[in-house]
Amino acid sequence: MPHKLFELFMTSELMEGVRRALEVHLKAAMQRRRVVGSLLFVGMLLLSTPSFAQVRALITIAPPELPVYEQPLCPGDGYIWTPGYWGWDGDYYWIPDAWVLPPEVGFLWTPGYWGWGGEGFLFNEGYWGSSIGFYGGIDYGFGYFGQGYDGGRWENGHFFYNTALNRVDANAIHNVYNTRVNETVNRVSYNGGNGGINARATPEEETAARGRHIGPVAAQTQGALSARNNPQQRFSANRGAPPVTASTRSNAVAVHPKDLPPIEHPAAPNSGNAKQDQKYQKQQENLIAKQNQERQKLQRTQDTEHRQLAKQNAAPERMQQVEQQHQQQTQRMQQGHTQEMQQMQERQSSGGGGSRGGGRR
Repeated sequence: MPHKLFELFMTSELMEGVRRALEVHLKAAMQRRRVVGSLLFVGMLLLSTPSFAQVRALITIAPPELPVYEQPLCPGDGYIWTPGYWGWDGDYYWIPDAWVLPPEVGFLWTPGYWGWGGEGFLFNEGYWGSSIGFYGGIDYGFGYFGQGYDGGRWENGHFFYNTALNRVDANAIHNVYNTRVNETVNRVSYNGGNGGINARATPEEETAARGRHIGPVAAQTQGALSARNNPQQRFSANRGAPPVTASTRSNAVAVHPKDLPPIEHPAAPNSGNAKQDQKYQKQQENLIAKQNQERQKLQRTQDTEHRQLAKQNAAPERMQQVEQQHQQQTQRMQQGHTQEMQQMQERQSSGGGGSRGGGRR
């Protein structure tokens, strides 16, 4: 008899009824909003992605409005402004805007955006490419007004800045122009759904999406991780007014591991279980120690190559080629370390700390 009851429960008709009842319950709970700012999940989709979030959440509560802030001064020639956005890991948190060096000459940044997927909101991650793709029609400001980019353009291998939209020191950077653009300010941060931006990709934007892409550079990934580890950046703490809206730090490219900033320690675990927190803390310390050892090992390898080149009286062209290789090695290592830290924090936040701190997917 119990077996028959189990078979009956597993029939599609009954399961569909349970699903519908659950949806009604969730909608009623959302309407009551007994707890201010409570976030109710429809589901969590865990996807392996090579960029910022690692976790893409399908949620029913719309992202907060975009904050209002001043743009910091461009730190130098070649940097491109990249808009901030609301990240998610069970709570929204603001990832600040930043000036970033593109991975290649001629590349522009297509911002990520939140979009309604029929049952919840899903984040579409940004990318570098030779043209701007679709970013949801979101008005991020400073040249990103919902379509394309009016903040600057590439000409003959140099990036020219539109000073009408960006803070640039024209005494230090001479490749500038001034073209005013009429903007209708809209702080809505998502596409589609109730109250979202009603925009669809143009054929040109669809073509850009199919083109060659490069994901976020290491500095962007590190910036997202730093924001996630800052409790004050969370919507539950700042109510939509994060203390850090735009980063004043630039992503000066590190050539060697010794040029990298110290590894940033994650926030102390606080699961409510002291024994579990100690375990998580140990995992974090082990991962940081492992990554420091990998930095030292790569630095020793690069130092050996420097000594060999000096002994050989290598030509300047060869020296430059090796330095470019070292820079690529260092950036790949930093990107991998950031992803390792993100993945470990995701496992810990879901209660699955595991036995190792790190490892790639």
